[in-house]
Amino acid sequence: MARPRKWRKVCCLPESDRFGPLNASMNETCFVTMTIDEYETIRLIDLKNFTQEECANKMNIARTTVQGIYNDARKKLAESLVNGKVLRIEGGDYKLCEGLEKSCSCGGCRGLRCGEEFMEDCFE
Repeated sequence: MARPRKWRKVCCLPESDRFGPLNASMNETCFVTMTIDEYETIRLIDLKNFTQEECANKMNIARTTVQGIYNDARKKLAESLVNGKVLRIEGGDYKLCEGLEKSCSCGGCRGLRCGEEFMEDCFE
């Protein structure tokens, strides 16, 4: 029997869940689907400049798991860019963090999306 997949902790959801060429047709062969946890590895490693080890700690998974997720995400980004496919971000084995860690600064753990300003007064 296969081992159950471990939930990956994600701090925030993407502001937009579709990216791609403006002239793309909308049939299913023109889409590439990236999971939320793949998106989170791209956000942490490429945007926030975390190491794979730091990313793994943030997501509560092994560094080797982060490496695999990150490689899959990069392949999907490349397929979208090179082949002109729409990148759709959805699904995956993830749970939004609960905001209990001091390291969570984007506010995603309180239901916000990445990039939205966190307002402390709203949660007192």
